[in-house]
Amino acid sequence: MQVIVHGGAGGPADEPADRQALLDEAAATGSEADDPTTAAVAALGVLEHDERFNAGVGAAVQSDGIPRTDAGLMTDDRAVGAACAMPGVRDAAEVARLVKEETPHVQVAGVHAVDLAADFGVETGVDLWTEATRERWDGMDVPAPEPTASTGEHLEWVGGRFGGGAGTAVPDSGGTGDGPHDHDTVGVVAREHDRFAAATSTGGRWAALAGRVGDVPQVGCGFYCSRAGGASTTGAGEDIARVTMARRAVAHLEMSRDAADAAELAVEELADATGSEAGIIVLDNAGGVGKAYNSDAMQTAVADDA
Repeated sequence: MQVIVHGGAGGPADEPADRQALLDEAAATGSEADDPTTAAVAALGVLEHDERFNAGVGAAVQSDGIPRTDAGLMTDDRAVGAACAMPGVRDAAEVARLVKEETPHVQVAGVHAVDLAADFGVETGVDLWTEATRERWDGMDVPAPEPTASTGEHLEWVGGRFGGGAGTAVPDSGGTGDGPHDHDTVGVVAREHDRFAAATSTGGRWAALAGRVGDVPQVGCGFYCSRAGGASTTGAGEDIARVTMARRAVAHLEMSRDAADAAELAVEELADATGSEAGIIVLDNAGGVGKAYNSDAMQTAVADDA
């Protein structure tokens, strides 16, 4: 099993050596799996359980003071599962797998996704807060909870912190809500011979409107897979969704580009269209590995248990 993982595109990480060790562990864990789907979910599970990444434990906090998680998973046979806006769910990639394998749907959201997780034995009611996220949230001038404050008042608060107002195509990295872990979404692509899985998991963006869902659980945006290969993205979520970045990268593979070229082209196209920062990892069906980013940093790890 060949596996590549990323730990998010953004600013330089705190304790990069420790984070790299976890990424290496995640890739190695995935490479020991029997099939690409299991590899992808296992690799992401290592990272969702560690507060150094914005996925699972340590998830970002939305305007109502609740952390919520999202994840999406796709295999080369076009099977897809995604789950989003889940409070108290650490293992978001596991829930995405449930949607893919146990339901007739592509995506399940909110409390209903949490109920689905519970029915199939995925732990719910997990405390996703960490000391660092609690300290950061307590240091912000947060809005009153609804219904004391209206959705409109929450939106006004979000506009000054998230980085852009309604209808604007600005980088997610702007705004006073930006911080060192805002882009630490995690992702993976796994390949076993000619079979692929791509998956991405996140805690979203700090200071987003309660209920906001970004690119990560949207097919073709945060993740995509075909017989040509797979891709997982990270970075400016709204703009990644606007250009369907993961799908564009895999389309380049389908037009006989290799993984390295597909990754570079996808980042260039996003930057040209939106001016935003992002990163991407790609595997192709010849075993080629691609990664590209236009942010200050993006850590990755590769393992191949051939």
